[in-house]
Amino acid sequence: MKSFPALATALTLTLTAGLLLPSASRAGEVHEIVQKERRFQTPEITIAKGDIIRFENHDEFIHQIFTESPTMSFDSDEKRPGESLDVEFDEQGLFEVRCHIHPKMLLTVKVD
Repeated sequence: MKSFPALATALTLTLTAGLLLPSASRAGEVHEIVQKERRFQTPEITIAKGDIIRFENHDEFIHQIFTESPTMSFDSDEKRPGESLDVEFDEQGLFEVRCHIHPKMLLTVKVD
């Protein structure tokens, strides 16, 4: 069994090594978009390539979001009230994000 100082050192080295990984240095900013009253509370957003949008379901209903374009596509599982979903936008362009369940929901995402 490892002693506490040895375990703490091993944990520190593991965490430090994880922070130095190239993918960690490329992590983008996280932007929150709230889903409420069967709509995206923000109708449009401009983000940088590699940024993440966290879709937060603050509604009384389930949502299932998607986008389809030649450069990027995603289609989520149903997200219940209180659940969230992170989507990384790693391609530049203009994307329309919609909900399969509530087709009038629209979020326009511009990725610079």
